[in-house]
Amino acid sequence: MRRRSQTSVDDTPVPADDPKPQGKGRPTPKRRDAEGRRRQPVSAPKDRKEAYRQMRAKQAAERDRARKGMLAGDERYLPARDKGPARKFARDWVDSRRLPSQYFLPFSLLILLATWIPWPIQVRGLILGYVITIGWPIMMIGVVATSLYVAWKVKKLGAEKLPNESMRGVGFYAAMRALQIRKLRFPPPTVAPGGKPVAPRK
Repeated sequence: MRRRSQTSVDDTPVPADDPKPQGKGRPTPKRRDAEGRRRQPVSAPKDRKEAYRQMRAKQAAERDRARKGMLAGDERYLPARDKGPARKFARDWVDSRRLPSQYFLPFSLLILLATWIPWPIQVRGLILGYVITIGWPIMMIGVVATSLYVAWKVKKLGAEKLPNESMRGVGFYAAMRALQIRKLRFPPPTVAPGGKPVAPRK
């Protein structure tokens, strides 16, 4: 009986970028192997301590990137309560003005310091009397009036400029921002009083 002749197969590995067509005698390179040649070698951690160090470095880099994004006002890194064109409009409107309510916290701190100073009894009573009967009520009236005005004005202008955006909660958001000291506001102001843009913090 006649035996069929066996054909030898060339199993020499062929580069993935070989321009010659693959014949029956040469195996087609696997996709996994071809991609592996293009990838750069990645140094695997030697032990658990090294893996932990690499993870900490990666997390630190991500936090730094997020911090810079938040300071620059990048929407991708802002909390949910600060995202959206309506909130951006409210922040810019408040930051472009000097409002009485922004002096509420410094005024309260000044009153607190005044009560700690060991004044003579007569002077102390006089100062506290003026503060309690005149200064504090005037400041509270100014804060309430300013907050109501800011909330109403921002919602009104926001609805006109951004008709397709929801204004729900935007008025309260603007009023609360107007109560904060300018340097402590977050996200940081991108406009100065008067409307001029300011350089982002580093």
